[in-house]
Amino acid sequence: MANFTAKDVNDLRKSTGVGLMDCKKALTEADGDVEKAIVILREKGLANQAKKADRVAAEGAVIAVTNADHTAGAIVEVNSETDFVAQNEEFVAFVEGVAQTVLESDPADLDALKAAKFIGKDMTVEEALQEIFLKFRENLQIRRFARLTGIVKEYVHFNKKEGVIVAAETEAGAADAVLECLNDVALQADAMKATYLTKDEVPADVIAQEKEIVMAQMADDPKMANKPENVRAKIAEGKLGVYYKDNCLLCQEFVKGEGETVEQYVNACAKKAGSPITVKAFVRFICGEGIEKRQDDLASEVASMLK
Repeated sequence: MANFTAKDVNDLRKSTGVGLMDCKKALTEADGDVEKAIVILREKGLANQAKKADRVAAEGAVIAVTNADHTAGAIVEVNSETDFVAQNEEFVAFVEGVAQTVLESDPADLDALKAAKFIGKDMTVEEALQEIFLKFRENLQIRRFARLTGIVKEYVHFNKKEGVIVAAETEAGAADAVLECLNDVALQADAMKATYLTKDEVPADVIAQEKEIVMAQMADDPKMANKPENVRAKIAEGKLGVYYKDNCLLCQEFVKGEGETVEQYVNACAKKAGSPITVKAFVRFICGEGIEKRQDDLASEVASMLK
């Protein structure tokens, strides 16, 4: 019979910041002694990990993988505090393992991913994360992941800071011509920072905002300001084409081509493959995107140490 209650577990979680399961294990090992359980958690380094969880982790790595027949692909971003850790081979191997786990387990969300068995190890992803924390002693966070099915091709930039997976439908399967085509599409998505696949995916509020911007610009233009509002509205609608060409992957000009769009390039590849190719989705991650990075003041830090 346990010498502690669910409330004891929850109180220990609140005081240490460590997960419920690890708190329960520590209390079991400590036979219900809270102070002893805290020592156990500290010995394992878990309490220190929780204390560092509020540190900014904006570095890290993006890894994308596919299975052998390219019928599924996964992409993950795992963050660290420093680029020194991000470039460590053991850290990169961990991120690759997380990506392979996503590919194999198809978790519904981050909680499900952390609870999944880490591929190739007799532990969960959460336990593997805690294990690698003990080596680097930095705030490490599995930030996001995505998984696509169909015929999938991956691309990871050489510095492992950017990655893309692209999924398509085609009766040609994972033929060389198809994979070569999707690799070029993935490169395009990364290089040209595509946000949407097609113009149909652009949210209505984004379109409305772009129209407002164009209308405001015309209102400030003496040549356009006197035109009737309905005429300016039609002109604004037409100018949306520029937005689509900049932000929608299939509408973009193919960077490796000679003026054709990405969609036209894919259609040309389809003829070569002998089967229509329909790009269905893509996911692009940039490491640390949207995270406000810590600004270090080295001079102040050194002065503080000298005092």
